[in-house]
Amino acid sequence: MALSNTIFSPTHSRPISRQARFPAQTPPPDLPSALFGDRRKFVEGVMPLLTMRLAVANRVYASINSTDASSPSYPKSEDDEDFVPMPMVLIDQDADPEATIVQLSFGDRLGALIDTMRALKDLGLDVIKGTVTTKGSVKQTRFSITKLDTGRKVEDPDLLEQIRLTIINNLLKYHPECSEQLAMGETFGIKAPEKKVDVDIATHIHVKEDGPKRSLLCIETADRPGLVVEMIKVMADINIDVESAEIDTEGLVAKDKFHVSYQGQALNRTLSQELVNCLRYFLRRPETDIDSY
Repeated sequence: MALSNTIFSPTHSRPISRQARFPAQTPPPDLPSALFGDRRKFVEGVMPLLTMRLAVANRVYASINSTDASSPSYPKSEDDEDFVPMPMVLIDQDADPEATIVQLSFGDRLGALIDTMRALKDLGLDVIKGTVTTKGSVKQTRFSITKLDTGRKVEDPDLLEQIRLTIINNLLKYHPECSEQLAMGETFGIKAPEKKVDVDIATHIHVKEDGPKRSLLCIETADRPGLVVEMIKVMADINIDVESAEIDTEGLVAKDKFHVSYQGQALNRTLSQELVNCLRYFLRRPETDIDSY
């Protein structure tokens, strides 16, 4: 049953167009005039051309109507029975000063996620509020979480990554059909992603101005377990402080934002370039030891 703008307490329980590329029309053949004087020679000269044209037309027709695996495939739409929506997990440290916001969606297939809240509690977290909203055909589940022992938002990068991986693991457990669209599906899912993200193509890193005291670091790259912790360690090695983060997992791609500073100030151009170079070197070589650069 679709839920819309529902607040719950965690303590209680277009037709696809197909275009065929027909062979370009060729000019009429240059037949010798002698053929027209003899009916038999005329037929013998023209019939091979007609037969060739007919064979080409038959091949084109067959390629349009064939259901063989070699025929072109088209992306599935939401109306297809086999369509699987993209799973998305967002961890936001800036939206609420008192709590860490976790938001996830998987088309219209998610509900109150009681099991996910229990898993978060096992990490020493308290889900103080949860909402489920519906936007079009997509349900978005949003949690406000704090640490059980302090009642404050989560600051530890390792714990933030554990939250992300716990949520993704629950998605794989209760919605195994999303396995092909998550990097963790290769290890823990029922089916590994068919198309892997090319790290060199997918990696984009930018540092933007965000006031005199901090800068905004934007990273987009291929997702993998432990990614957030690894990136923060790279920053720590060059004395970059991470003040807050927005961790966004969209299928096989991680789109993360970090508010960073150096000795309480925004990064200058030289330091920004050094940070970008270090992260790009590390992200494009996931097998490289983090201490080797």
